[in-house]
Amino acid sequence: MRELDGADAGGQFLRTALSLSALESEPIRIENVRGDRSTPGLRPQHLAVLETMEAICDADVSGADVGSRTVTFEPNDGFEPNSDCRVSNQNGISGGSYAVDIDTAGSITLLFDAVLPLATALEGPLSITVTGGTDVAWSPAIEYSREVKFPTLRNFGLEACVDVDRRGFYPDGGGKATLHVAPSSLEPIDLEMRGSVDGVRCYSTESASLSDSDVASRQVSGALERLSGTNESLASNRSGDAGEVGQHEELEVRTRRETTAASDSPGSAIVLRLEHAGGLAGFSALGERGKPAERVGEDAADAANRFLESSAAVDRHLGDQLLVFLALAGGRVRIPTVTEHVEASLELLEEFGFDFGREPADDAVLVGRA
Repeated sequence: MRELDGADAGGQFLRTALSLSALESEPIRIENVRGDRSTPGLRPQHLAVLETMEAICDADVSGADVGSRTVTFEPNDGFEPNSDCRVSNQNGISGGSYAVDIDTAGSITLLFDAVLPLATALEGPLSITVTGGTDVAWSPAIEYSREVKFPTLRNFGLEACVDVDRRGFYPDGGGKATLHVAPSSLEPIDLEMRGSVDGVRCYSTESASLSDSDVASRQVSGALERLSGTNESLASNRSGDAGEVGQHEELEVRTRRETTAASDSPGSAIVLRLEHAGGLAGFSALGERGKPAERVGEDAADAANRFLESSAAVDRHLGDQLLVFLALAGGRVRIPTVTEHVEASLELLEEFGFDFGREPADDAVLVGRA
């Protein structure tokens, strides 16, 4: 049993460790779960991930309690991974349909993150319907997953999509989304070069309780005003989908989607998707009580503008989330910087025997499996 220490890590360490344990058919024991958080140990959302992986992998588990700081996970011995490329869709995990209730506003998208790598070992389709938070702090907004992460992974062979039935904001949650995953064979992930950024898509959501204040529309207006400081062509281009938008020399607003959604809690979110010759990058922000909607959009645009000033091919969050897929399929990605999350992820992947290289590349960092 591989011994792991989460004293200097958070929930992502747990999620990635469970994914790798399942794919490598290697039992693990994690001490000091979420050791560097103010409330260490399993919280309801982390327990939901553990129990979901337990069910999918027919695993033996201990420590499956809220507050537990030690967890063991032993997947079914029936799965023999492909030792040559560590990507296989045979002799693997059986798939099926599952329903999960996080019972809080815990992040649905982070639970999906733990399951996605299993696509490389599925024997049949897998679907998971989860109730919880779709757009909550410290996790990817659901539109980021749908419009940035999933399309990027599909370009390299991962077959997955998400249906959203209901939005869930903090504190009540109550959102509902279903992840559909098919057996997949990943190709090496080549995101070394960015190319010119020429398009932006805006996805803005407000709960029904905020619709009278036009929050979704104001979030987009704030974002485009801030982006137009770098790209003057945006200033006169704030309407419709691609078919309604004229041609511009710089960024083109290809989609402006404003959604009013039923939700148990008031809330809002905005996601900006920048499109470039080499791929996609995404930037999001959540509404907060007392914070003007325009400022929420500006926060997302500020992150996008920082990305535009760099040579990175992906945003900082996607760069982190792609690492486990780099381990499985190989390839190289130009990320903005080596954050604490990236560092912790690389250390964990190397603990499982995946060798990674990293090298400076102008104002970014090239990361890849050695």
